[in-house]
Amino acid sequence: MKKLLVLLFVAVLALAGCVQTKTDVEGSKDSKDSDKSNGKVAIEVLGMAASEEDMNIVRDQLVKNGFDVKLNIQPDYGSFSAQKEAGNYDLALSSWTTVTGNPDYAVRGLFKTGGDYSVVADSKLDALIDEASTLTGEEAAAKYKDLEQLLVFDQAYIAPLYISNKYQGIYSELVNPKTVHLPKSRAQVWEKIEFNDSAKNATEPLILHQTINSLTSLDPIKGNDGSINTLNTNMYVRLVNLTNTDDVVSDGSLSYNHVMAEGNQDYYFILRDDIHFAAVKDGAAVDTGDLVSAEDVVFSLNRAKDANSVPDHRTYSIHENIETVEIVSDLAELQNKKVSGSDQTVLEALSQNLPASVAQLAKDKGSVNNASGSYQVVKITTPTPFPQVLNYLAHQSGGIVSEKQVTSINTYDVANYDPDKDIAYGDQATITEGSATFNNQLYASGPYILVKKNDYEAQFVKNPAYRVGSEYEPKISKINVRFISDVDSALSALRNGEIHVLQTVPETKLDIVKSDDKLTLNTADSNAVSYLQMNTSGRAVSDSADLRKAILYSINQDEFISYYQGNKKPAISTVSPLVDTGLKLEADSEKVKEFLKAYNDKK
Repeated sequence: MKKLLVLLFVAVLALAGCVQTKTDVEGSKDSKDSDKSNGKVAIEVLGMAASEEDMNIVRDQLVKNGFDVKLNIQPDYGSFSAQKEAGNYDLALSSWTTVTGNPDYAVRGLFKTGGDYSVVADSKLDALIDEASTLTGEEAAAKYKDLEQLLVFDQAYIAPLYISNKYQGIYSELVNPKTVHLPKSRAQVWEKIEFNDSAKNATEPLILHQTINSLTSLDPIKGNDGSINTLNTNMYVRLVNLTNTDDVVSDGSLSYNHVMAEGNQDYYFILRDDIHFAAVKDGAAVDTGDLVSAEDVVFSLNRAKDANSVPDHRTYSIHENIETVEIVSDLAELQNKKVSGSDQTVLEALSQNLPASVAQLAKDKGSVNNASGSYQVVKITTPTPFPQVLNYLAHQSGGIVSEKQVTSINTYDVANYDPDKDIAYGDQATITEGSATFNNQLYASGPYILVKKNDYEAQFVKNPAYRVGSEYEPKISKINVRFISDVDSALSALRNGEIHVLQTVPETKLDIVKSDDKLTLNTADSNAVSYLQMNTSGRAVSDSADLRKAILYSINQDEFISYYQGNKKPAISTVSPLVDTGLKLEADSEKVKEFLKAYNDKK
């Protein structure tokens, strides 16, 4: 969702008006030089058929400024990704939600050379990303302003469209709206939701909604998009969480407490012992009896930061600032270190509100017993001071997996991985009904586990060994995530009670929700930004900053805000919801002419 993003990195596009063009994966790769139809520069726009309104506006703005627009529409995210990887686009209509609440995440994976989703390679931009990540306050804002200046105005690698708000619809005739959270960054919090009639919690399924039915991977480090962000967030517990307003907390995590030691390079987490891994047996969730332990944390985070731990690793750059992950065995280390900016010791800070005082540090999970004072403590060290590492640990890719289960399944050679014959942990085929490889081997450390899926929905059940008896024990026993790609159809399903929560209500449909007495509308700020991604390889826009700038100054954000009845905000980059740099983009047809002339003169 994303959240790279509910969110999430999702690219969306839809056709507006008269001509629909669907290009085969290799269909337009040879069009490096833009086609000049009637003297106009041809621009191919790629995306999914899920945002027709935005596409109408983008098309009209480009056409008005002298471009000949060709649309490459794909029905789903998988098809879109194949087209993008094949280079069949000049512009890709994209969106990004910073699901960690920190600005570094908003740029590192998207725009740094070699980033998980980056098509940009610019050493100056790389340096700005790295430098900005070490700063705070006004110094950080000034550096992110330099970054946006280079990214948007100097090189026009992207053209921003708008910042979205969050609008959530709840079928409150059945579901208690007070229990449905709408965090700014974090994915939907399933374990808190309850029915109005609590007796239904154990018997009736909660029906949620998702547009994408093709799941990247149920291995939390192998995907960072809207198909799995929410699912993996609720399947795997993390060392820390984000509040609704993006504060980093231990609440609802694997840790009782966490602290940053003086020097801002060592981070300590004291682990709880009331979470076991769940597995699926005969279609039901079972308690494996395996403690979610410090050993699993070390394994999970080491593989998260290692680009070569799995094929097609999508999230390693998020965790590249982790240098070491280790289990602390010497109690004296915690007694002798101070908390950053405090006279309190690390041990004192970690010891708040525990079941029993810390008597010893367990060297292995077999000797853990919190009730008698035996705890496991994990230390994460960063090569340089980097407090934003905590935000990254709250991301779904920081989810804790079972070392025993993952290593028993991932026996293939990563360098020679063959998806046609090798089975990887979390492959969606292994939990898809009718698949030749259907054999659910998931181990979930979070509140829910995915039992099975088909093209219609994914079925989850509660982890029977997750925080039993606490306020964080999942309230509802069964959750079905219904796949409905069309937003209007999803809204209709909400009004009919066929789904119970619609996480994203379109701005143009808010009045419908407000006027329906069976529904409740939740509203919150968002870190979601929509933008046009320029192709940086093999096209005319790839080689010409002038052409990219002509596209940039064709974009009129006021028209988007007006269309969405004031429910969008101006954007400059994916950083905009997090840091106000003071920069603004204003459409300018004269600048478009100037840059198009410069582009044509240089050919």
